[in-house]
Amino acid sequence: MKIEYLGHSCFKLTESTGTSVVCDPYDKAIGYELPPVAADAVTISHGHYDHDNKAEVAGTPIILDKECSYDLPGVEISSIKSFHDETRGKKRGENIIFKFRMDGIDVCHLGDLGEACSSELIENILPVNVLLIPVGGTYTIDAQMAKEYVDRIMPDIVIPMHYKTKSLKIDIDRVDEFLELFEDDTQITTVDGEVEILRDDLNGESTQIIVINRVK
Repeated sequence: MKIEYLGHSCFKLTESTGTSVVCDPYDKAIGYELPPVAADAVTISHGHYDHDNKAEVAGTPIILDKECSYDLPGVEISSIKSFHDETRGKKRGENIIFKFRMDGIDVCHLGDLGEACSSELIENILPVNVLLIPVGGTYTIDAQMAKEYVDRIMPDIVIPMHYKTKSLKIDIDRVDEFLELFEDDTQITTVDGEVEILRDDLNGESTQIIVINRVK
């Protein structure tokens, strides 16, 4: 499978036969525009402008924005209700976590998760091979809480999202604050644009972090 980072919390996930899903497309008000993209499905974690610009995704995608279970050719999609803040949604409402199984790999997109790590939520999220996790704080979990989620989920690969970049107008923390919490022997790789992941690449013995730079 291929994971392409389009910026902020938006990814395009593509299964080996071509079925694709776009997660959390954003509006240009964040500071930069969503690049041209098409997909078979679009998932929306919550209805805020920086996550729900489904109109910009070309084609005739299925829109998934609530708890559901949905199958596409080669892709199984499920979702879990969570909260956008630490007060069970009183500040910013609910957040939908989406899970995808494609090419034998379990991918989890946490959306704008804001609630503290709990055993119940972790149990609902597992198993996870690839974790797409917000790390910028302010409107989501911060670096410290993101680290706790990583430690308890123990995915093979962590891809951080929703962090401060040069063009982003939203006031959140940089990804470095998350990366600095890991031991020196943690494998941290930076790539441009996208990464291809094969089931055989996942050994279940350690967690590596891949930071994907947006290039479009």
